[in-house]
Amino acid sequence: MGQDHVGATLRAAVDSSRVAHAYLFCGPRGVGKTTAARILAMALNCPNRAAGEPCGECDSCDRIWSGRASLDVVEIDAASHRGVDDARDLRERAMYAPTSEERYKIYILDEAHMLTRDAWNALLKILEEPPPRVVFAFATTEPQKIEQGAAPVMSRCQRFDFRRVSVAEIVGRLETVLRREEIEFEPGALRSIARRADGGVRDALSLLDQVLSFRGDAVRSEDVRRMLGLVGEDRYLAFFELAGARDRAAVFPFVQELLDAGYDPAEFLRGLGDALRTLLALRLDPETDAVDLVDESRARFVEAAGAFTASDLLRQLAVVSEFEAQGVLSRSSQQRIQLEVLLLRLASMESTVELEELLAALGGGGRGPGRSPDDPPSRPAGGGRAREAATAGRREMGGGASRGASHGDPGGSGPEARGSGSAARASGPATAGRPTSGGSAPAPAGAGAAPGPGGAIDAWAAAVAATANLGGAAVALRGARVESWADGTLSLRVPAGLRVDLQTLLEDGRRSAPLLENLARELDVPMEGLTVVVDDDRPVRLTAEEATQQRMDQWMARDPRLREAVEELDLTIKE
Repeated sequence: MGQDHVGATLRAAVDSSRVAHAYLFCGPRGVGKTTAARILAMALNCPNRAAGEPCGECDSCDRIWSGRASLDVVEIDAASHRGVDDARDLRERAMYAPTSEERYKIYILDEAHMLTRDAWNALLKILEEPPPRVVFAFATTEPQKIEQGAAPVMSRCQRFDFRRVSVAEIVGRLETVLRREEIEFEPGALRSIARRADGGVRDALSLLDQVLSFRGDAVRSEDVRRMLGLVGEDRYLAFFELAGARDRAAVFPFVQELLDAGYDPAEFLRGLGDALRTLLALRLDPETDAVDLVDESRARFVEAAGAFTASDLLRQLAVVSEFEAQGVLSRSSQQRIQLEVLLLRLASMESTVELEELLAALGGGGRGPGRSPDDPPSRPAGGGRAREAATAGRREMGGGASRGASHGDPGGSGPEARGSGSAARASGPATAGRPTSGGSAPAPAGAGAAPGPGGAIDAWAAAVAATANLGGAAVALRGARVESWADGTLSLRVPAGLRVDLQTLLEDGRRSAPLLENLARELDVPMEGLTVVVDDDRPVRLTAEEATQQRMDQWMARDPRLREAVEELDLTIKE
């Protein structure tokens, strides 16, 4: 059941007499691999088959299905007959013809991955040149082992991959069995059994037998939970309620009550992941068919999901999945503490906030009331004329300018101030820069009113986009990013290897004049007060203290609240 893609292919092969000499049935346990091999043997040897289907009533079908002795169908457990001698014996027996000309001889090898490499080598020849009307059917849960140990065998078999059976199909099968047995049942109980079976029909039937042994006359949800140690939905909903309220103190009595009721922490953890998945699916779409719940339970889970955002549930599900994948609970001798730590982490998680909401709350722009998502961000005052070319130029720069601006040093004393660089005045070559001796000249009027790094980024991009005839230096200009802008000095940084091209352009007064004129106009400063400093991205050897400080700066750049706390409370961050 649940393997229509396999059944249809085999049925057509039998009906058209195009049966292969070797089949490899792969898939998880309990999904019907060996059963399919038996049905194939029945169909091949059934005198009354119709459209590739065995009749199931003749003596041949009855013998094969019931497992009674049959000269033409041999079923072997490869786990206990895995050696080379067993394979040689099988090879010799396969040379004998079936009992009649119209019949087939079928060898079914269960757990085929247990055969040794030598055993596969002994069978390889007969798989390459099989006797007439002899069919091999190999069933395995680990085809990768066969591929690693006997790769040539894979190419000589037709492979069929069996899938896990869905919960709905397993529930339907259990209902059929119970109705034939005239046993009462609750639909919720069968769903619990089907989910626990994890896609295996055989496991589901075994669990059903176990529950019937406990009670016998009916299948109730409470009996299933008690027998299988399953945690009820009420427990998970209770935890989600305290997690939504961020009531960390309630975690400890919750775990204590859980253990007092006899629940296994590992079983609770397994169900917690499923419950979080259900919440997330319902939070994204309350009408989704991706969850299997009765109407009453669905309504309760939808209500619980309303206390969280989809991002919150995704983070919690990721934490639980990582915790379970690491196997911390199974390896620990303090399972209670490990479970409490996990639940405390889930209950302590801050709710996620959209970046635009944060910027709006801090007064830093963002999409506030009345602004469309497509509206451009507001530009700081004093940033010169806004031009459409600025957006295009910044897009060509690949966003490097923004990253550079975040590490800028308004005071001119930082990492960008170290190393060699080149400078160019707006009116001519770099050698005609500001006076460096005999006292510093006062900053020209208007230089102090220039925009901050953010406005300088737009200004540089607009100036580059508005300047024509840049020639080969265009690549260097578009690859440059603004490091800082202060006191009439614009600091640029370019990728290693492009510095020479940009420096040559800036030192050529005739070629650089249009660019610097556009830049001065965008920055709203006089040309004679504008200086451009260029450096490249060659790596600088840092001391341990400088490396630590850079990491601290990166942390604070990623978390505005951390930076605000450091500045307001005069804190010192230590590793």
